[in-house]
Amino acid sequence: MKTITPRRLLKMIRDGKEIAVIDIREQGEFAGSHLLLSSCIPLSRMELHIADLVPALDTPVVLIGNEPSDPYGRTRRAVERLSQWGYAELSVLAGGIDGWRQAGCILFSGVNTLSKAFGEFIEATYATHRIAAEALWKKIRQSEAFVILDARPAEEFQRMNIPGAFNVPGGELVYRFFDFVKDPGTLVVVNCAGRTRSIIGAQSLINAGVPNRVLALKNGTMGWRLSGFELEHGQDRSAPLPTPAGIEQAKTCARRVAARFKVKYIERATLATWKNRGENRTLYLLDVRSPQEYVEGHLAGSRNAPGGQLVQATDEYVAVRNARLVLTDDNEIRATMTASWLNQMGWKDVYVLSGGIGGKGLEQGPYNPRMITGRKEAPGISPDELNAKLPAESLAVIDVDTSRTFRDGHIPGAYWAVRARMALDMAVLPDVKQIVLASPDGRLAHLAAEDLKAVRPDAVVKVLSGGTRAWKDAGFPIETGMTQALSTVNDVWYKPYEQAQASEKAMAEYLDWEVGLVEQIKRDGTAVFPQFYK
Repeated sequence: MKTITPRRLLKMIRDGKEIAVIDIREQGEFAGSHLLLSSCIPLSRMELHIADLVPALDTPVVLIGNEPSDPYGRTRRAVERLSQWGYAELSVLAGGIDGWRQAGCILFSGVNTLSKAFGEFIEATYATHRIAAEALWKKIRQSEAFVILDARPAEEFQRMNIPGAFNVPGGELVYRFFDFVKDPGTLVVVNCAGRTRSIIGAQSLINAGVPNRVLALKNGTMGWRLSGFELEHGQDRSAPLPTPAGIEQAKTCARRVAARFKVKYIERATLATWKNRGENRTLYLLDVRSPQEYVEGHLAGSRNAPGGQLVQATDEYVAVRNARLVLTDDNEIRATMTASWLNQMGWKDVYVLSGGIGGKGLEQGPYNPRMITGRKEAPGISPDELNAKLPAESLAVIDVDTSRTFRDGHIPGAYWAVRARMALDMAVLPDVKQIVLASPDGRLAHLAAEDLKAVRPDAVVKVLSGGTRAWKDAGFPIETGMTQALSTVNDVWYKPYEQAQASEKAMAEYLDWEVGLVEQIKRDGTAVFPQFYK
């Protein structure tokens, strides 16, 4: 393997050229310590994500893991796979995470760290006004004229929300604002689960110049709960889509934001050139509208990246630093607002498609990830067949999806394992004659089948056809809980409110972590957030 020293990697990160710094460990390991500007693409799922996140095969890619101490040899295996798939400029950080630490470089914890640090920077730089949970509760009790806008995606809002709040995902705030908040005297409070989307959402409305007073709820729903107040669950209140008049008002605001934050626009002809790798640059074509709108019609080759989430979790959509990003929507409002934030995060080549996507020649349906194939599919077994065989001492079901998904519902009696660790973790599995692999749609299970055959060559390996979704759709029973784990349960980062033990302590620690990120980033020095003045 070609190695690269920490000093050399720092130079490459800072020289302004395209580079992908990829951490190949599981997300839970990544959350423990990682480089600030790295993206997590676990070896377990690399075929599912690498082509979308690093689309050009000639991109310089630096892989990071726990080598040389990793007993699973994941960095070496990642190099082998990426080389087979055609990635030509691969190197490995010498000494992995420990090598970076020993070189005196800073490591970060958590996930989406850069985006969350950016939110803290915005609050500190622009003095975003906020309101504490106790003060908001008092306003609720006194029936004052205010509205609470929850800037998270709908599924997060439905999990828990401030009583009386309405769901307006962050990228939609300016777009939907004027038809929903018609009285300029109405106080507007923006919240999320913690801090980042509250701050960015509130500052979006302030930057747009809405006439209302806008505040961010300090510490979001977690701060609300830590203050002893109850949350609602299972709600679906949301602001309506805007009218033509509301859209015109939002366009005026977007133009104001574009001028201040130097948003750039391109025509379709330029986009066509760039899609053919004009100037030999990596291009991300991202549709920032809602998932529902994306499904109804989008530009060919675009991926859905709702604006609020793109800012909140940029590293989950874009893994190549200094790449070119083109944002699309239907009328430039949401794309402009999102671009303004990416510009402030330090992305230099962000563009909005002028005039929007139009109404002709659009593709419909959900996005199909550019999955790398090459492995033969394993024989399948239908849910009916599997149900008829269970339970059986000679057969084991292994679920290779995330521990979160497994915990929420799996085939009764199934084991759970991390695909990239099976070579060692399977040692504790009973000696069975047949193994059935399961994942939600079967794709990951098929990828894992060949790995499993190398570990258990004498066993018959099959994949549950249609995955656990097909099992559930057939009406067969589901078991919950983290039962029969073959692998260490650190594959995903669990949010504070997802943790069964001491969740309030976890919430408080998480909020303190967010606040402390700005100083940590200053010491690191690999990311600089530019300031834009009025």
